[in-house]
Amino acid sequence: MYRVELHCRNWQHRGEASAMWRLYFTLAALTWCVDSVGGFSNGKVGVACGDMEPQHGHEPRPEPPPYMVSVDKSTFSPGENITVSLQVASSDPMFFRGFLMEARDAGKLDSPAVGFFILTDPHQSQLLQCGHTQGSGVSHTRNTKKTQVQAVWESPEKPPQRVQFLVTVVHGYKIYWVKIAGPVVSLREMTAAPTTAVSPQTTSPTALSTQFSSVGCGHSKSCLRDPVGCDPESDPHCFFLSFTTDEAGRSVMFELSGPTEGYVSFALSHDKWMGNDDVYLCENDRGSVTISAGYVSGRTHPELAAEEALWGRAWRLVDGVIQCRFHRSIHLHNRFNLNQSYFLFLAHGRSHNGLIYKHHHQPLISTIQKVITGLPEDLSGSRSPLLIKFHGVFMLTVWMWIVSTAALIARHYKDFWPDTTVLGQRLWFQLHRTMMVLAVVLTSAAFTLPFIYRRGWSKGAGSHPYIGCAVMALSIIQPIMAILRPVPESPRRIIFRWLHFGAGTAAQILATVCVFLGAAQQALLLPSPWSPAVLTGWLLWIMMVDLLLLIHQCRLRGNSSSDDKENISFAQLDRLQHGEISKVKKMVLVVFLIGNTGFLAAFIKTIASL
Repeated sequence: MYRVELHCRNWQHRGEASAMWRLYFTLAALTWCVDSVGGFSNGKVGVACGDMEPQHGHEPRPEPPPYMVSVDKSTFSPGENITVSLQVASSDPMFFRGFLMEARDAGKLDSPAVGFFILTDPHQSQLLQCGHTQGSGVSHTRNTKKTQVQAVWESPEKPPQRVQFLVTVVHGYKIYWVKIAGPVVSLREMTAAPTTAVSPQTTSPTALSTQFSSVGCGHSKSCLRDPVGCDPESDPHCFFLSFTTDEAGRSVMFELSGPTEGYVSFALSHDKWMGNDDVYLCENDRGSVTISAGYVSGRTHPELAAEEALWGRAWRLVDGVIQCRFHRSIHLHNRFNLNQSYFLFLAHGRSHNGLIYKHHHQPLISTIQKVITGLPEDLSGSRSPLLIKFHGVFMLTVWMWIVSTAALIARHYKDFWPDTTVLGQRLWFQLHRTMMVLAVVLTSAAFTLPFIYRRGWSKGAGSHPYIGCAVMALSIIQPIMAILRPVPESPRRIIFRWLHFGAGTAAQILATVCVFLGAAQQALLLPSPWSPAVLTGWLLWIMMVDLLLLIHQCRLRGNSSSDDKENISFAQLDRLQHGEISKVKKMVLVVFLIGNTGFLAAFIKTIASL
């Protein structure tokens, strides 16, 4: 009985173990299926490189595919690039979700893939290793709907005589076409073999299907943006430049975007001066975009180069925003070597019938030099040179704060400290003289900075530099006049007072006009209408304070008797009512200084952010 029970238990354990193994096997099979499907949806189809067939368990479609494969040239040399495009052939709302692209020896289509590809849009496609060569195949990155993809094929050093491009296209899990025959391209000086595929297309750029994005800036690609941190995908006012080196280290892909009706461009420069620069332009040409390279040898129009310098060109033009993408070899004859470091210029402007006009605003210039093929960085830049920023800060400090305060003290506070002296002179005079000497020194320093930056006279600044020269001359005349002033008892003292007052007032008026004009200069373009509005507010502020102190003096005069008006001077009147007067004047002076400081701080902060 015991043996029978033991025998039954053994059979029971064996049955449970068998069921458990069957469960493990089923789970493993399901896991393999899920991994296969998930991998294919992500484009990881390296296992299909040989026969190029999706492992979907269905037969490929027998009818002609609704897609076409095209190339931008029919012949090639070793190491040369060919742009290969896959797109929907019919006008119907057709699409595809996945693809696999290879280049093979046209005489041995069952042989491994030859050459390797360079991505034009890493968001839509990825490189595969088919055989022993990394990048010899291209596939999708996700199973979203697509109507067009593009890649650049680079010929190997020892290519076959003829190469044919083959593409497998997946419309749906059960609907796909295998090894769609693309064009045959021939090694140069060989005759191209006939093919049933669509004839090669021209070198015109193709249309971008998606907007550029700042995702990956500083991590997978280098970016230069204005405003700082903007995203061209969501901000229509964003000027954007990105570049990334391909996996093979042979070329760089550039993406350029900006709101303009004419052109957007960038340049590689050895310094922060325009001239002798490598320039790349994307121009609005009556609803399409022309992508070209050029060279600027001074402040002249760029000399455009042959189109063969760039490949993989694509563009997008929506709501006045130009976006373009292209590839360029790292080493290229008569072009800058991308393995070196350069300052980056980002500019835009007007164009008409292919003629490029001068950019509207000062170009955005990177703050540091950048190795184009170096590690990814999120670069910062400025549209205003540092010397011009200091020029603006010095001038605003002088005429918005120092001069206005010194003039206010001389006009209304001569008798505010009647018994206080510094170095033998009354306090108001020492304050006025010290501030005016400081104003002359800072004005002189600020005056020289634009000449240092421009290396001469600025011809495109309008009337601003001429008025600035007049202000500088009056600033020098004022202290000379003060040194040569006659003694207080001299009958010529009244002449000095009027000349000193007139020259000082003229300098203030011209300086104010100059500040308004300077806020609209390209080299220091302050935001509009903010800057004119704040400058107008500051001007009304100092006029209001001056008017308030004049009314205060008139009221004090009116409160005195008629006999007092004939016999008592303003200084005596101030001493009689010193308590009331000093309290009001002190409060007005403090409020005036706080207001002036606020206006000045707002402008300094704005200039620092340019």
